[in-house]
Order: sequence, then structure tokens, then C-alpha cells
Amino acid sequence: MTVEVNESVVGVGVIVIGLTGGIASGKSTVAAMLRDLGAPIVDADQLARHVVEPGQPALADIVARFGTDMLDADGRLDRKRMAERVFADPKARAALNAIVHPHIAIASRAQLAELGAAGHRVALYEAALLVENRIHGGLDGLIVVSAPESAQIERLCRRDSIDEAAARARLAAQLPLADKLAVADWVVDNGTSREHTRAQVESVWREVQDRAGRAEEEGAR
Repeated sequence: MTVEVNESVVGVGVIVIGLTGGIASGKSTVAAMLRDLGAPIVDADQLARHVVEPGQPALADIVARFGTDMLDADGRLDRKRMAERVFADPKARAALNAIVHPHIAIASRAQLAELGAAGHRVALYEAALLVENRIHGGLDGLIVVSAPESAQIERLCRRDSIDEAAARARLAAQLPLADKLAVADWVVDNGTSREHTRAQVESVWREVQDRAGRAEEEGAR
């Protein structure tokens, strides 16, 4: 599934910088640091959780496509079972994306527009699949968080309580990190110390604000 750029974040009245990375590279850690620095962030992962809540159209569509065994005892999406299903089957993963991504795109655009209306000149759009879905091409810049594969595997195993084989399968199911780095405007190396990551984040945020300021000046001419 490819979300067309004009369905997502273009023309929302604010400069939009993407934030992405490989699975378990530390994107959420970097996002938290950016929030501490005052960066407004729209989190596509949070919106993805919201759009599959009970009563939301996306959940009904998922059940229609994958069956009620994707629900837990409370009628909510069983995320672990769903992840196991789609990571093992590219067609299933594409079908899930086709259901969920349009709902995420609409919600993301609305939140970014709200930030623009509130007077923010720049906002970050945090999402795992910005490059895969070619959304990055319509953004005003892209931050990619990187980490060594060994660190990604270790974090995945610890975070999701899975073995190394399952972690490697999830890595293989994603676009190679090198492909994301190739289109990045800024790279944050999250493979060493937290202090080193923080220093890079502070530098990137200053550069993002400088870029937004220059764009604002040019627009006023």
C-alpha cells in the first residue's frame, strides 16, 4: 500500500519534517528528546493504535479481512497475533496496510493542520513507513534514526519478548535502513550512548528551526 502524498501531510499550514528509522533503531527515544526540546510531534504510531480501537471503521475492516481470531477476549485487536501474521506473509501485510494507512493519513493531516492553525511554524511527523510509502518526498525534510543491526535485534528481542530468528524476520520484512539513510536530510546515530544521541538531537533540532526560519523569511518576501 502506498499512501499518496496529497492524502497525508502536504498543505497543512506548517513546515513538516519527517522522523523515521529502522525497527528498534530508537525512533521513539529520539522523539522523546525532541519533545523535551519543545518540538511538536504528530505520532503516526499512536494514531495507528487509535484507528483500530473498537468502534473504529479500520477494526471492522480488519476483522472482515482476517477474521475474528485477530481479536482478543475484550474485542480489541490482538496486536501480537496480528504482527505474527503479517510479518510472515507479505500479502497479508500489504492488505493490513491498505486498510489502516488511509485512516492514519487522514488523522495525521488533521493534527498537523491544527498545529499550523495554532501558530507553530514547524512540526515533526513521526512514522515508521515514511520512506516505504514514499511520503518523505512531500515533506520539508527527513530525520532518520540509525542503529547497528545487532542493537536492533537485541532491542527487538527484549521489547517484544521474541527470539533472535523472529527479530531477524521482522528486520528482513522492512526496507533496509541503508535505503532510508540515502534519502535523509539528517541522521541521528542511536547506536552508542544516550548522551551522544542527545547531543545529535539538539544539533538537528537547531538546524530544523533554522531551516523553518529561513523558509518563513522567504515566504514573507
